[in-house]
Amino acid sequence: MTFLDVAPKLTEKQFMASIFRLARLQGWAVYHTFDSRRSAAGFPDAVMVKRPRVLFIEFKADRGTLTDAQRAWIDELRACGQEAYIWRPIHFESIMKLLR
Repeated sequence: MTFLDVAPKLTEKQFMASIFRLARLQGWAVYHTFDSRRSAAGFPDAVMVKRPRVLFIEFKADRGTLTDAQRAWIDELRACGQEAYIWRPIHFESIMKLLR
């Protein structure tokens, strides 16, 4: 059984935790706000840094939808030339390649 066999059944939280583990093993610094209730609405779930790259990531379950505020943040970051992603379990293989 591979990750992709299990991935569609993962919750957003489980998926995010597995990506954080993978990222840290690959040398990425990972920031995630534990409690975002007092943060700006829609800001991405995580920021990952490994010189010379900075990634802004919004995690979603395969069927999860973005809020308008989440879409606005991703769009603004991309318009500023930043790497901003929406990652879902179905993207696991391409995420692994990006983090290597």
